[in-house]
Amino acid sequence: QVRLVESGGGLVQAGGSLRLSCVASGSIFDIYTMGWYRQAPGKQRELVASITSGGSTNYADSVKGRFAISRDNAKNTVYLQMNSLKPEDTSVYYCNAKFKALGYWGQGAQVTVSS
Repeated sequence: QVRLVESGGGLVQAGGSLRLSCVASGSIFDIYTMGWYRQAPGKQRELVASITSGGSTNYADSVKGRFAISRDNAKNTVYLQMNSLKPEDTSVYYCNAKFKALGYWGQGAQVTVSS
């Protein structure tokens, strides 16, 4: 069992930056592929970025060049640095941990970008 706790969400003006953090507890962190997803009202949850245990990253086209995912295995933490934020980035952001058939979700962090 893995418990994920997100922090760092909030309200920011367009063009601003935020950094989300997700701390994992309860299992061996560095075996998991970690991901950030987001879900806006009335829309499906979508992958924003992911990072494997080996450090390979993947990004949604809509955030490439603006967002960066990283992990610190010593701190059991994954980060999402979000720059040049746009109003369309407004969403609830969820942390995800995945290993084979196992998957865990955090409670979500609201990010609101005002125009």
